Amino acid sequence: MRDYMAFCASLVVFLLFLGNGVNCEDPYRFITWKITYGDIYPLGVKQQGILINGQFPGPQIDAVTNENLIISTPLSSSALMHCSTLFFFHGEPQASAFLVRSAIMMKDQIGSYFYFPSLGFHKAAGAFGGIRIWSRPRIPVPFPPPAGDFTVLAGDWYKRNHYQLREILNGGHNLPFPDGLLINGRGWNGYTFTVDPGKTYRFRISNVGLTTSINFRIQGHKMKLVEVEGSHTLQNTYSDLDIHLGQSYSVLVTADQPVKDYYIVVSSRFTKPVLATTAILHYSNSWQGVSGPIPSGPTTQIDWSLNQARSIRWNLTASGPRPNPQGSYHYGMIKTSRTITLANSGPIINRKQRYAVNGVSFIPADTPLKVADYFNIPGVFSLGSMPSSPSWGNAYLQTAVMSANFREFIEIVFQNWEDTVQSWHIDGHSFFVVGMDGGQWTPASRTRYNLRDTVARCTTQVYPKSWTAIYMALDNVGMWNIRSENWARQYLGQQFYLRVYSSAHSWRDELPIPKNALLCGRARGRRTRPL
Repeated sequence: MRDYMAFCASLVVFLLFLGNGVNCEDPYRFITWKITYGDIYPLGVKQQGILINGQFPGPQIDAVTNENLIISTPLSSSALMHCSTLFFFHGEPQASAFLVRSAIMMKDQIGSYFYFPSLGFHKAAGAFGGIRIWSRPRIPVPFPPPAGDFTVLAGDWYKRNHYQLREILNGGHNLPFPDGLLINGRGWNGYTFTVDPGKTYRFRISNVGLTTSINFRIQGHKMKLVEVEGSHTLQNTYSDLDIHLGQSYSVLVTADQPVKDYYIVVSSRFTKPVLATTAILHYSNSWQGVSGPIPSGPTTQIDWSLNQARSIRWNLTASGPRPNPQGSYHYGMIKTSRTITLANSGPIINRKQRYAVNGVSFIPADTPLKVADYFNIPGVFSLGSMPSSPSWGNAYLQTAVMSANFREFIEIVFQNWEDTVQSWHIDGHSFFVVGMDGGQWTPASRTRYNLRDTVARCTTQVYPKSWTAIYMALDNVGMWNIRSENWARQYLGQQFYLRVYSSAHSWRDELPIPKNALLCGRARGRRTRPL
């Protein structure tokens, strides 16, 4: 598969201000990233990693609702000059394009997210990091300020370098089983979280892995769920949590156990064998280290995970990024304008393993799709080339784009007939997970929808031989990626783009491409706006 990065010979990181314009009255903060290759040893084996400011994982991004972050990456400081990469800021409502500065508008956003490099399988080399978006001072938060705030970036990992994994995929094969799991870039007992007895702490946990769902638990401690990808939740208590690929959860943990050290455990879900790794919860006055076997967790039980997912509900009375209660948005009373059904599959095309959506396996174009759309460049993609329901014919390769209209309110059904858990992400939008169940979705399945208090989020799971249904307001003009969060499946075609179009062409809805854009592919030589 041709490397989507090859047509831009510079490191590129940019988020266009699409859909949510920049407000000059909101504060700006400027960040500089130096991105280099470097040696890392996450599983005890020397590997080539991607470092940001010398760090693996990358630096934490902290922001407040409506702040503008300008992230610059000097080309002269980068060791990646021979190729390009694209960073995706998971959960942030902007589209991505190929430029040398990243501008992120935290418009009406709160919560826990992460960023990572999304092209060239660079995600397997690191360069991921946490994002915390804090509420504005006058906006009430539905729990007391914790004594500390920890980011947990967990997921599967391979001992092979990212370019070796990429060659496996390019050769038409799926990836082998992962070599292990990491917590904040480290293996067994490699990371410590220090807490004071009697105090409560916030843990923001993200699954940044490539292929595997995980389960998270802390020995002897309960976890109170308070936030999921920007939604404040009912504060249910859990002993452990399933976190699927690309998902982020935020929990409160009170250090209320006898003073000693405790295991923090991450284990794989729905895999044989089961992988596991640990970090340490260290009581600040403890002299007793961890001991004994790690606490066990669920392994392959699907019903257990499904029931837990259904128990996660929206806190209707809590404020979100604005002072009005989350429940003031009555999503269940809005009539949907259309239903889109998306079925994943794993076809063999041209004697190579591919993955597809509705029989279409995505292939990258030689020009960024948003740039091609902006300049009306013909031949880059075909609008309407992504069918809105499954095709039972032979799968084929296509730069697939589906058309949609700004301000539509749509229903999407993810249908999974395979025997593995799927995880789906939609760029630029949050959506309401109104239902999930086993078997074939039918219109009668709507009678079991939660139309009152399901959470709004940006990534959802679909269990084996099951379906998941979402409602989504298309309130963000642009070209948006809908993809598998299993990074091998995404790389081999389980993705497409949704073009949300407004005939108004208003800067209120979508700002133009900035004047410092690096125009790649067939856009070379064209001019951006004069401002």
